[in-house]
Amino acid sequence: MKITEHIANANGKTLFSFELIPPLKGESIQGIYNAIDPLMEFKPPFIDVTSLREDYIYKQHDSGLLEKLAYRKRPGTIAICAAIMNKYKVDTVPHLLCGGFTKDETENGLIDLQFLGIENVLVLRGDARRGDASFVPTPNGHCYATDLLQQVTNMNKGIYLHENHEGILKTDFCIGVAGYPEKHFEAPNLKTDFKYLKQKVDMGAGFIVTQMFFDNQKYFDFVNACRANDIHVPIIPGLKPLTTSKQLVNLSKTFHIDIPDDLSDAVHAAKSEKDVKEIGIEWTINQCKELVKFGAPVLHFYTMSNPAGPTKRIAQAIF
Repeated sequence: MKITEHIANANGKTLFSFELIPPLKGESIQGIYNAIDPLMEFKPPFIDVTSLREDYIYKQHDSGLLEKLAYRKRPGTIAICAAIMNKYKVDTVPHLLCGGFTKDETENGLIDLQFLGIENVLVLRGDARRGDASFVPTPNGHCYATDLLQQVTNMNKGIYLHENHEGILKTDFCIGVAGYPEKHFEAPNLKTDFKYLKQKVDMGAGFIVTQMFFDNQKYFDFVNACRANDIHVPIIPGLKPLTTSKQLVNLSKTFHIDIPDDLSDAVHAAKSEKDVKEIGIEWTINQCKELVKFGAPVLHFYTMSNPAGPTKRIAQAIF
C-alpha cells in the first residue's frame, strides 16, 4: 500500500514509523530483526531503509603506492526491504540516492522494487562523500534530487532510459521527498527551498518527510508555509531523541539544525550521560504530544543504530 493511502486510511489518527540503517557489509540481517521486533507492538504501517553512497578507501600495495578504491560499507537496501516485508508483512520505503548510483543502476533498482511489490520510495540527493568539499555527482548519475525524481516519474509513465516505450510496463511508485523546516544548508533562503519543494510536488512527489528538528514551532511554521505555497501533500515530521551530550554539537554540525536553549541548558546541567538520555527522551515525548495535537500524519523516528531503546520508550508514552 502507498504511504498516502496509509495516511488517508488512518482518518486523522497519527501513525508510527521509523527508519533503519542497513547493517555493515558482512553482518547478519538478524540484527535488523532484533531491532524491529520490540517496535512491532506499535503497528508501524511502513518502515524506511536508508541507502548510503560509496566512500573512498586507500589500499597500500607492496610497492608503497596507494590505490584509491570506491567502497560501500552498507549495501543491501533493496534486499533488506524485501526481507522486512516478507517477515513482518509491513510496507517498506527504500531510499534512492543520486550520489553513488548511475542512472542505469537506478533504473535497475526500480525494476527490482517493482518486481518485489515495493510501492514507495524516498528520493534524495544524498550527502557528499567524506573528504569531498561539496557534493560530486556520480558519472552518468544525477546531480539533483529533482533529476532523480524525474527518472522515477518517467518510469511511472512507462518511459525508460533505453527501451522502446510502446507497450512497456509502467511502474506505480508513491514518491517521497525531503523537507527542511530550518532550511537546507545549501539554500540561500527558505523562499528558494519552497520553490524547489513546490517543483518536486508538481513533478509527482506524494509526501514529504522532514529533517529532524527539536523545536516544534519550526515544523508548525514549515507546514503553514507549505500550505501557503500551494503544497498540500502530507508532511511527516522526522524525529530523533537526543541521547548523549556530544550530540548537542554533532547533530547541529551534521544536520545543520538548532538545539533550543531549554534543551541545551538542561543537557549542560545534567550530572551524567544517563541523565542526558532521560532529558532527551522526555523532550521528544513532549514534542510528540504536541505534534499529535497539531495533527501530524505520522511520527517518523530516525533510529540510527539503536531503534529499540529510546524509540520504544517514546512510542509507549504516545501510542
